[in-house]
Amino acid sequence: MAGFPQLRLRRLRRTERLRALVRENRVDAGDLVYPIFVVEGKGIKQEISSMPSIFRFSPDQLDAEIEEVAGLKIPAVLLFGIPEQKDELGSSAYAPEGVVQQAVRRIKKSAPQLLVITDVCLCEYTSHGHCGVVVGDQIDNDQTLPLLAKTALSHAEAGADIVAPSDMMDGRVKAIRESLDKDGFQQIPILSYAAKYASAFYGPFREAAESAPQFGDRRSYQMDPPNIREALREIEQDINEGADIVMVKPALAYLDVIRQARNAFNCPLAAYNVSGEYAMVKAAVKQGLMEERRAVMEILTAIKRAGADIIISYHAKDVARWLQSA
Repeated sequence: MAGFPQLRLRRLRRTERLRALVRENRVDAGDLVYPIFVVEGKGIKQEISSMPSIFRFSPDQLDAEIEEVAGLKIPAVLLFGIPEQKDELGSSAYAPEGVVQQAVRRIKKSAPQLLVITDVCLCEYTSHGHCGVVVGDQIDNDQTLPLLAKTALSHAEAGADIVAPSDMMDGRVKAIRESLDKDGFQQIPILSYAAKYASAFYGPFREAAESAPQFGDRRSYQMDPPNIREALREIEQDINEGADIVMVKPALAYLDVIRQARNAFNCPLAAYNVSGEYAMVKAAVKQGLMEERRAVMEILTAIKRAGADIIISYHAKDVARWLQSA
């Protein structure tokens, strides 16, 4: 190949139109999923102190938020529930009139075209804050599976379009798939948090969802951050059990995992741009250390470039606005 001066790679960077013409990766509003926190009660809209511009809503306060999300052409929301009552078995998670079930029905009535994804886990609903049944000082994997299956089924019955188990119990996808199929919900896809790491970047979420564990931590079931081959095994297992979409979480510190998953598997791949990643950007912007739009678009483009098809992000509404105004 000819070298410099015949080869001038800067030629195609000279103007924005040239850069756009040869751009290899683009973030689109259609790639995004917006997380929403719903809390039991009425008349509630509470800003989360560690996550500026993110709120907890009671179901009756969702309409304006859902109208805005749908108007921005964001195709899906991901619901997390905060109940009034918690117990050892997280029974509010699978109650027919649980807060997520109420929210699903309201959203599907007001914006039927919007995809509603529900987080399937017990941590927000248990008195101890763990993602499964506690026996002694251990999280019992196998006793947890039927409760996760009941939760997913109750979400499907309420009208959820996709269920998303995030607990990291072994065998949960199989248990949920069998339960859904048995009760006539063969058409409901499973988005599995397949490679969910025990990350320091979840701190603001635990405030938002009131889900911090009351003892110990989640390292016995969430993945060890140094491991990548194990992540590929987790993803492969979930696909074999019936997952339709798989996820890597967090996103920004795990771009290499996203890339390896993209290379290894041919199913849709999601990545979660988590609360700590969001909060860091907001804090830096508040201090005048970076330009928010450029920083956010660079982060989300990196996630897309690494191989994610779907990006779950608290920045989703801002990104969709920026894209509309571009």
